[in-house]
Amino acid sequence: MINEQIRDKEVRLIGENGDQLGIMSAREALKLAQEADLDLVKIAPTAKPPVCKIIDYGKYKYELVRKEKEAKKKQKTVEVKEIRLSPNIETNDLNTKINATRKFIAKGNKVKITLRFRGREMAHMQSSKHILDEFAEALSDVAVVEKAPKLEGRSISLVLAEKK
Repeated sequence: MINEQIRDKEVRLIGENGDQLGIMSAREALKLAQEADLDLVKIAPTAKPPVCKIIDYGKYKYELVRKEKEAKKKQKTVEVKEIRLSPNIETNDLNTKINATRKFIAKGNKVKITLRFRGREMAHMQSSKHILDEFAEALSDVAVVEKAPKLEGRSISLVLAEKK
């Protein structure tokens, strides 16, 4: 809120240089802002009394946008990559999948390993669980199991995350 939009009876005022001017009525604060050819901007509306500052509103909005962009730059998004396996996978294929997973984890992503069952493979689900255990064991030096193997419909999946 700026200038005439501020309807509070009393506000805590901060001057253009950042110095505290104390608690005064909103009208007086607005008058001081107009004398300085600047805007009265409500900085902290939830405070008792609300905090207002005498500043250039355009510059204030620009600063807020800049701070938001800066915060977004420092954020790191973690993707969840998926590796699909079948119960009758050969060791060389498994090693290839392990190496791909190692690369994903090195980049800081989480990896969901899914062991998919089709047709008659459904009858031997429990005997194929060892594949996921071997997979997790092979990557134990760089990854930690975030979600234990869990049966979800026609597949068993487990999530690996980077070791801290």
